[in-house]
Amino acid sequence: MTNIQTKATDDIQEKIQEEVEQARTVCDVSGSTSAECAAAWDAVEELQAEASHQRQIKPKNSLEQYCDANPEADECRLYED
Repeated sequence: MTNIQTKATDDIQEKIQEEVEQARTVCDVSGSTSAECAAAWDAVEELQAEASHQRQIKPKNSLEQYCDANPEADECRLYED
């Protein structure tokens, strides 16, 4: 995993923890069956789904990174039948 991906993963995990704490607070104040409580936990679930999606993304190899930076290079040409 690259440093950028590691940082993104750390950031989203931190955000998930913040949202969990906020959801617990909202549910304590509004009640566990309130719409606000449900919405707060929905936000947590969405962040968890995004974190899972980010873990599934395959990191680019060195050729893919090179071609992103140099799309005109001979090595990066795409041929179609």
